[in-house]
Amino acid sequence: MPAPAAKTVAREAESNSAFEATARAGYVANGLVHLVIGVIVLVIAFGGRAEGDQAGALKAVAGAPLGFVLVWVIAIALGALGVWHIAEGVLARDRSGDVKGAARKWGRRAAEWGQGLVFLALGLIAAAVAVGARPDAEQTAEAASRGLLYLPGGPIALFLIGVGIGAGGVAFVVMGVRRSFRKRVRIPEGALGRSVAVAGIVGFVAKGLALVIVGVLLVIAAVRDDAETAGGLDGAVDALLNLALGPLLVAMVGAGLVAYGVFTVARARYARM
Repeated sequence: MPAPAAKTVAREAESNSAFEATARAGYVANGLVHLVIGVIVLVIAFGGRAEGDQAGALKAVAGAPLGFVLVWVIAIALGALGVWHIAEGVLARDRSGDVKGAARKWGRRAAEWGQGLVFLALGLIAAAVAVGARPDAEQTAEAASRGLLYLPGGPIALFLIGVGIGAGGVAFVVMGVRRSFRKRVRIPEGALGRSVAVAGIVGFVAKGLALVIVGVLLVIAAVRDDAETAGGLDGAVDALLNLALGPLLVAMVGAGLVAYGVFTVARARYARM
């Protein structure tokens, strides 16, 4: 599709109030998923056994009475949010006209499109769970890593993927520490605003640390040529449990993911869209 036509479609989509409402619901869906993940990780920290990742959270929701209906709603909302971010990337503009401005525009496009693909992928996972599939994210990550390692240059590709995920995690931590997430959210005044801001700080740092660990696991898998080392969020939790004070660290991550879920639900109301 030519660029002008793509921008026209993106503008028309973003001007549709029903589409915006559905995309905002995507933040609620994402927040709910993170709340469930956080609770599951807390259960694991105190000795329980469960899948502490997105697939595990969605399967837990699907197991509730009429849970498959809620999972379908989550799938649709996450898909709409993914499309919204892709449209945001298409409409990113450079007002300065210089090289730095162009770099910022394409940087924002890459960030928006990356987020869009993540939400679309989560929406597809939710849809799969809604129709009865029971994906295992940990086994999928290991199988994908194993397949990649067999390819020429596969270990290098896996290494770079790990570095990319780790860098994304660092970006989350920085956003939490510097509170730069406030640029995309109209945080209200008073006690409510302070609570939302604190949830954002704690949540972004916790999610960032989890992503850094996932990235490190992939890098180790690439260096050792061992797909068994690779893993997703569930693998990151297991890695933390093997450290000194592991259960305490896992509990802190779980609480942080709950905070991130709370912030993301609030973002549905206050996001600048």
